[in-house]
Amino acid sequence: MRTFTKLTAVLLLAVASVSAPLSAGPTPAVGPSFSSIGPLAFGPDGTLFAADRTAASIVAMKLPDFDVKVGDPFGTLGTKDVENIDSKVGALLGTDAAGVTITDLAVHPTTKHTYLSVMRGTGPTAQPALVRIDGAGAISLVALETVSFTSVALPNPAAVNPNGRGGRAQSVTDLAFVNGRVYVAGLSNEEFASKLWSVGYPFASVDNGASIEIYHGNHGALETRSPVMAFVPYTIGGELNILAGYTCTPLVKIPVQALKAGTKVVGTTIAEFGAGNQPLDLMVYRKDGKDFLLMSNSRHGVIKIGTDGFATAAPITTRIGGTAGVTFETITSMTNVEQMDLLDAGHTMVITRGASGRNLNVVVLP
Repeated sequence: MRTFTKLTAVLLLAVASVSAPLSAGPTPAVGPSFSSIGPLAFGPDGTLFAADRTAASIVAMKLPDFDVKVGDPFGTLGTKDVENIDSKVGALLGTDAAGVTITDLAVHPTTKHTYLSVMRGTGPTAQPALVRIDGAGAISLVALETVSFTSVALPNPAAVNPNGRGGRAQSVTDLAFVNGRVYVAGLSNEEFASKLWSVGYPFASVDNGASIEIYHGNHGALETRSPVMAFVPYTIGGELNILAGYTCTPLVKIPVQALKAGTKVVGTTIAEFGAGNQPLDLMVYRKDGKDFLLMSNSRHGVIKIGTDGFATAAPITTRIGGTAGVTFETITSMTNVEQMDLLDAGHTMVITRGASGRNLNVVVLP
């Protein structure tokens, strides 16, 4: 219980001040004060970007093991499998598996430690935490009071929804860092609510972002209020795109160069993966000289999509039933995958849902 008491004290510091002053980079501070913690993404130098959905903000953190040297690590390099990870994280936070929600997973680019964003409890009293797992399977709580950080607030966030669904809970649905910019997907309070922001880092300012419209084949309609649920930046034909997964389940490509403040961007729907389904996570990897997109889903499991046809894929512009567009295969060896991130050239870290709880596992890329 003393661990949780310390966690509470750390997380409640400076509640009224979610954002630190913007600067050329993270600077020493008391530590970030999260109202909630959700999607995570690492930059190549080890900066960790974390979304605070309640505050509709993005926090950039320098972690204690940022300067790890091989042979003198802050914890054993890599990440080891941990069965019943939810129970063990719960015990660390003074609760049980039912008392924690793992909101995302990200692998440090240097140490290969796995970081989990976690909410302890539910509703307005839930408390955020950041947890780290190393190559020996040691689970530790990141002491946020030791972390230097900067943050930036997103403009016009969606309103808080008392039932916790939609609205502010989807102010940030996913984020990624590439080429010096943080790309953020989520909902705003504007008429065309689905948004993508491109934010330069180190943080200086954030604009109103671009409103995103797509054609949803299974719904047979144009949509502007359904958020991107998961995405990954990917270069197609020499042009950086956002590959975006939507509920029920379109795959859409959106050119990054079109993401100008205040504009309305129409994405190109290149696949429909079936109705009644929620995309959970996306990642790109390379195998046998080819790139593949891996998508975990709530209903359709994990699917593998070759990227070769993305540049020439015919757009879906009329109503369809079932699946259509670029082809895919279901990976039957990967089941109940909720979160994933690339570990190395041949493996991914995953959170899976098992009979007795959730597990953290290293999985060979299919």
